[in-house]
Amino acid sequence: MIRVVIVDDDPMVRTGLRLILGGEPDLDLAGEAGDGKQAMDVIRDLRPDVVLMDIRMPEQDGLVTTELLLSRPAPPRILVLTTFDADDLVLRALRLGAHGFLLKDAPPPKMIEAVRAVARGEPVLSPSVARQVIAVATGGHEPRRPRALAELAVLTEREREVAIEVARGGSNAEIAASLSVSVATVKANITRIFAKLGTDNRVHVAMKVRDAGLL
Repeated sequence: MIRVVIVDDDPMVRTGLRLILGGEPDLDLAGEAGDGKQAMDVIRDLRPDVVLMDIRMPEQDGLVTTELLLSRPAPPRILVLTTFDADDLVLRALRLGAHGFLLKDAPPPKMIEAVRAVARGEPVLSPSVARQVIAVATGGHEPRRPRALAELAVLTEREREVAIEVARGGSNAEIAASLSVSVATVKANITRIFAKLGTDNRVHVAMKVRDAGLL
């Protein structure tokens, strides 16, 4: 069972998400909050697996709330709610460690799968959006390349291949098919990549690959 908390200052958005997600047998809508300050208490008490986090909120916005939550031990996975594919605030949230983003007008099946994917530790970025986000977030920073190459040098050849496919926005199954390996092998390589790069976020891996000029 995936425990979910919805954080959005718009009651209509919260109601819509409840209606979309509430009928799924593997999703438990544990609670909700209307602003970031309230969310901190709700999430502390309910300990959800996934938080649907709006960015623009009164009192305390989603960026501050995301940063505070991710500084806690064993934080939930943060799925940013947005109305734009590459909003600057979304990019900032991803840099803070958010695990992906979800368009508020996405079709219900995609919303449901997005929550499940984030809970599994997979990205919620389509290949086209992933390229756009990474390009905007890292574009024009050539001085980062030597450092990124040095950081990626600790990866094996197979791990580097997997990291590049992650940067292209591939799911575990898509990466497995592309490299002619099993999904289990992909998962094992991603676990090692995370450990070596000191992250648990596929977006951060993708940014390192982009910085290194490997795309």
